[in-house]
Amino acid sequence: MSSKAETHGSKLDTVKLISALLIVICAVVGFYLYADQSLLLRVAGLLAGTALAVVVAVQTEKGRQFWLLAQEAQIEVRKVVWPTRQETVQTTLIVILMVVLVAIFLWLLDLFLGWSIRLLTGQGG
Repeated sequence: MSSKAETHGSKLDTVKLISALLIVICAVVGFYLYADQSLLLRVAGLLAGTALAVVVAVQTEKGRQFWLLAQEAQIEVRKVVWPTRQETVQTTLIVILMVVLVAIFLWLLDLFLGWSIRLLTGQGG
């Protein structure tokens, strides 16, 4: 009996998700269809359609799970210890220095390999 309830719920969830997708598609089509109207009104309609689609999508099980994931991600972002300006500048300078050093090394290696190949094939030097 529980499988019937799950099947009914998942079918209803599928209908809700398809409805949300159709709402977004209609909002985008309306945005371009009414190109002669004010941009402010068109953007407001697009945002309203998107908001309505989000409200419909959140009513599904997958939508609730995604909303919970988004809230947990926001909590985790607050826990991040961001580097100070000085640490960021120092790290950036180290990365730039290493890129320059590797570029010089690869340039010298290319010169050496080119010289050695020309020497071996008798095309120069």
